[in-house]
Amino acid sequence: MDAAPPLSPTARSTVRRGAKRARTDRADLHAVLDAGLVGHLAVVLDGAPVVLPTGYGRHGDTLYLHGSTGAATLRAARAGAPVCFTVTHLDGVVYARSAFHHSVNYRCAVVHGAMRPVTDPEEQVLGLRVLTEQLAPGSWDATRRPDRKELAATAVLALDLTEASVKIRTGPPGDDERDLSLPVWAGVLPITSVLGRPEPCPLLPPGIAVPARVSGRRW
Repeated sequence: MDAAPPLSPTARSTVRRGAKRARTDRADLHAVLDAGLVGHLAVVLDGAPVVLPTGYGRHGDTLYLHGSTGAATLRAARAGAPVCFTVTHLDGVVYARSAFHHSVNYRCAVVHGAMRPVTDPEEQVLGLRVLTEQLAPGSWDATRRPDRKELAATAVLALDLTEASVKIRTGPPGDDERDLSLPVWAGVLPITSVLGRPEPCPLLPPGIAVPARVSGRRW
């Protein structure tokens, strides 16, 4: 089996600032993407940058996004406009002895490229499946599939993950040696995401229990 291509193959996806935090293993990219629910898509629209939050899903080294066929941002992306897609996880606030060295622990992925409109019906369904499973694992097989009208109103786009970068910061503050003796608390305040108790839809018929795919889910 051929090895997966490394990250940062181009000048614009090569990490320069904070290069020691860069990761070049493609598995780190997959891990950051797979752990997220929402990313941000940036595209230039009518001469101005636009950044929008959106759901996504990954299949191998392809990222799938979707939206209304009438969305201006997706129309621009479908026309071949360069895009940038990011996913960030905030893992902790880093308190230092100096204001200059306060920071955050994080995991961040940045993908550059041009999006490919998905026109093949089978790949369109694949893209919608991975999008659904990214947000709500187990739901694709448990719910009604999109019908023809819904598919016709939905644009599915694919973004290749070849041109990507990952930065990760972990650990305590990096204070200067001169500040280590200051009587100021320093350390990390962890940040975690917690899923709450499922809240049934008011229109749900009696007797339908919360399925394991919902009740047993862990962040």
